[in-house]
Amino acid sequence: MGNVMSRALGKGDGHLHTSTQLSEDHQELQDLRGNRTPRNTAASGVHTDETEPLLSRGDRITRSINKVGVTREDPQSRDGGLGGPTETMSALVLQILVPFLLAGLGTVAAGMLLDLVQHWDVFQEVTEIFILVPSALGLKGNLEMTLASRLSTAVNTGKMETARAKRSLIIGNLSLKQLQATVLGLLAALMAIALDWMTEGQMPFNHAILLCSISLATAFMASLLQGVIMVALILGAKKLGINPDNVATPLAASFGDLITLAFLASFSRWFYGCLEPSSYVLYLVDVLLLCLIPLWVVISFRQPASRILLCEGWEPIITAMLISSLGGLILDKTVTNANLAGIIIFVPVINGIGGSLVSIQCSRIATSLHIYSSPGEVPEDRKGRCRPCHMLCGSGANHRSAQVLFLLVVPGQLIFLYMIHLMEGAHTVPTPFFLFIFLVAALIQVYSLLCAADWLVHWLWQKGKDPDSYSIPYLTALGDLLGTALLSLAFLLFWWTGEPISTSFEWFGQT
Repeated sequence: MGNVMSRALGKGDGHLHTSTQLSEDHQELQDLRGNRTPRNTAASGVHTDETEPLLSRGDRITRSINKVGVTREDPQSRDGGLGGPTETMSALVLQILVPFLLAGLGTVAAGMLLDLVQHWDVFQEVTEIFILVPSALGLKGNLEMTLASRLSTAVNTGKMETARAKRSLIIGNLSLKQLQATVLGLLAALMAIALDWMTEGQMPFNHAILLCSISLATAFMASLLQGVIMVALILGAKKLGINPDNVATPLAASFGDLITLAFLASFSRWFYGCLEPSSYVLYLVDVLLLCLIPLWVVISFRQPASRILLCEGWEPIITAMLISSLGGLILDKTVTNANLAGIIIFVPVINGIGGSLVSIQCSRIATSLHIYSSPGEVPEDRKGRCRPCHMLCGSGANHRSAQVLFLLVVPGQLIFLYMIHLMEGAHTVPTPFFLFIFLVAALIQVYSLLCAADWLVHWLWQKGKDPDSYSIPYLTALGDLLGTALLSLAFLLFWWTGEPISTSFEWFGQT
């Protein structure tokens, strides 16, 4: 401690600590080493405001220790600098694999549902609804997965230990999520209207009102139900001792697509039935949901956990919605092309799986940065570099998770394609050429997303922005756009070459 005191007394600007201040710093260090709360946090400079980005006890300790001259622990010493909570390789694979398979099952069911409802009258008459599909499904990346990542980080950094902190985080985040869902639902509808008008040159007014009602009601109800389920899952994972970073975001994806599409299809049919005889119902729905916005604003502002995001958290989710809408425009033009029939059943699968995998990686990297770094500081090996293969070549905890996630793509997609084959009645199977092109598209998508996640999360952290709130919306939206575009290119390739997408069992010599 003598060296500590001498360094504190001889700090570079020539000013000396008073004996009182040094005593306070010494006592604070002793308190922190004993895992006790410092007696004078204001004097010590340790920020404990709940609106501060989520920081672990360990991060606060290292900041205070640095004040009195003790060298901060090098993050690189912890599993390559990207580690989160310590976990074995088998636990990592198991915790990722089970939710990943559940997420895949959910996306397969969503694809089957979308393939079924595309033949309904409302989808045939109002094809603009297809532009809403990626935006509506993107809400799970904008809202549910972001909520899951924030709460997972809160659990891992000890921000949900007390009942008061837990209540503040849950109420603040859920009210903020309902506000964001309502605003995004309206913006998604307006974006779909604008895109269709620019490409077609016209947009019937009754179709515009229908799109607004469908989008608002779907976003509101899906967000409310999924938010409650998400909170319950994270609290359950905490009690079971499971790292929520590994399970929360893929579980959000597993039921998110299916719930959202179920609401989208139901509201589309109901509101389409009200369009002619009772069009006032559509106006009432829009007015009611928009009038709830002030309520969500007030509740969110009163909770420290959501106050900052209420003012600053709109950029990523609105940008992500715009990106997803471009994917929706591609889907709308592809679905209405008779030469590309059959694509719609695979869209939720490739987009949902890509979003699930990259969201796990984002959540893990964000948690490790919250634990081992201060906002604005990144590990030395991440400064000033952009290496596309970085995440797949290292040996740290999050390097290993990236490798596991990438290796899950091929066997996972084969399992999900086989599920589609069974649920379609097992009358046909995909051709080898289709399997090859589909898997190549999926690998390109996931590889691109993992590389983008490695760069984006660290870049956001270096800029002082919380990656839990910013990174997942961008990356899931990018995944939707990449997945839809690559799948459309694959179907165009099949059409140009004359290759069939599927064939009968007799082709394989089976009867």
